[in-house]
Amino acid sequence: MAQLLVRNLDDDLVSRLKMRAVAAGRSAEAEHRLILEQALRSDVKAFKERARRLRERTKEHPLVDSVALIREFRDRGNPYADEDD
Repeated sequence: MAQLLVRNLDDDLVSRLKMRAVAAGRSAEAEHRLILEQALRSDVKAFKERARRLRERTKEHPLVDSVALIREFRDRGNPYADEDD
């Protein structure tokens, strides 16, 4: 695993990190890891949750064959094309 050294932190920030760690029963290093993980992995968790909800909402709908739709659209002619085209 990699290591990360953070320099030039405000003393108050370090103090608050330590207080937060003590309140949670963790070391300052463990708290720092947790904060970084939550901040950087939250997008992945949020995406997975949105995908789960979307799958839940659409599970009753049959899948559509896009190739068939394209062929149908082509065979009917493009209703959006100008007649001059």
